[in-house]
Amino acid sequence: MIIQQFFTKKIAHSSYFLGGDKECAIIDPRRDPEIYIEVAREMGTRIKYILETHLHADFISGHMDLAEKTGAAICGPRSANFDFDHVPLLEGNSFEMEDMTIKVLETPGHTPEHISYVVTDRSRGEDPVALFCGDTLFVGDVGRPDLFPGRAEELASKLYDSLHEKIMRLPDTCEVYPAHGAGSLCGRAMAAKRTSTIGYEKKFNYALKINDRRKFIDSLTHGMPDAPDHFSRCTDINRQGPVKVIDLPSLEELEPPAFSSLTADNNVLVLDVRNFEAFGGQHVPGAYSIDMNGNFPTFAGWLLPPDKDILLVCEGYGQAVEASRQLHRVGLDRVYGYLAGGMYAWVTAGYPTAHVPQLSSHELNQRVNQGRRAVLVDVRALSEYKTSHIQNALNIPVAELRERYVELDPAEETVLICGSGQRSSMAASILKQKGFDQVFNVAGGMRGYAAAGFGPECPLCTLPWASFAGRSDRIRNNN
Repeated sequence: MIIQQFFTKKIAHSSYFLGGDKECAIIDPRRDPEIYIEVAREMGTRIKYILETHLHADFISGHMDLAEKTGAAICGPRSANFDFDHVPLLEGNSFEMEDMTIKVLETPGHTPEHISYVVTDRSRGEDPVALFCGDTLFVGDVGRPDLFPGRAEELASKLYDSLHEKIMRLPDTCEVYPAHGAGSLCGRAMAAKRTSTIGYEKKFNYALKINDRRKFIDSLTHGMPDAPDHFSRCTDINRQGPVKVIDLPSLEELEPPAFSSLTADNNVLVLDVRNFEAFGGQHVPGAYSIDMNGNFPTFAGWLLPPDKDILLVCEGYGQAVEASRQLHRVGLDRVYGYLAGGMYAWVTAGYPTAHVPQLSSHELNQRVNQGRRAVLVDVRALSEYKTSHIQNALNIPVAELRERYVELDPAEETVLICGSGQRSSMAASILKQKGFDQVFNVAGGMRGYAAAGFGPECPLCTLPWASFAGRSDRIRNNN
């Protein structure tokens, strides 16, 4: 038995190859399936099964593409009510693959239809050796039960049963292979380690150590991070069966006149994926800024309207292709083209540009200490803001700014700050679209502000996997 993990950065998604000598299964595949086909070919195995644990909320699954290319059978929970040909699975169902037995457990809680796969390698023994648990159990955490409005307590209670009555009864030596790791918003406190064992999680996972059902429910229904907009969209798309990638629009290279002509259409948006400093220097007026160096797919799925055609501004063809791939992962399929020659071609063709001045930590500190009239808006998540923030800064998380911009005065100077400068650049692009002219971005964000000695470090801003990864009396530290 061979198990290989494929970790997709940004969305922190783990999919798996489960193989024998001649046959294999792919668990929870991502939308660009060539990687699985290549590995199967290298291993000399045929992809027989595509195993889905649940209707994924944070990404578009690759089950349709992989089945089209390989002829493998798509297997998934019966209660998911898939709208395509599949093998519906129930509690207790099992099937064989060479020396392996794969048994189905119904493990609702993160979602109502969730199942897990328990694998026994009969060539070595009769004890379960591997658990592919999707988003039911993570390393250091469990799946969030609050993604379905009005059902959080119900699903948290079901999750408690799934964990205590089924998963925790597996042998301590059984290996745990979850669908996500640190950086995903499908949980709250996932560890950076990507696999574990039942015994280790029973000993160290905070959620599994809560033996009181009521306390467990309370713990998982309060203080959860906000769920991005695309979570509900992806669930429905995965149920219906995503459009195959081969059938999506091809990426067209557009010269500035053609690009400019298309942007006049209200059904078209411009997405600038360059780093935030480049966007600040000059960008196509009205463009969104989502820096590809950050958690690009999550924020794209969160901020961009899904009913618009997307045109890209990027550093070249390679970046355009990668941006398009990551947009497809979160269900943004209407990517039609990119600006040939980038902003250099745009400006040398005589087209107008907009700007967002970038402030250094020192410039921000001078403004704070001099009492210069400006509104400072901290666009990080509330949990980050509570950890540490600059005195008198308003907290409006970047996604909320799409509606809450009305709380700000476009006639006033507005300074935006986040952990690094990336989310605040997103926020700046949103405000520019709303008619705010005096908008400034703090380059380096709270991380740079702390590094310059103007305040304590925000621990949440420095995590490498974070989704969002003067005078000390000017900082309020709530540790």
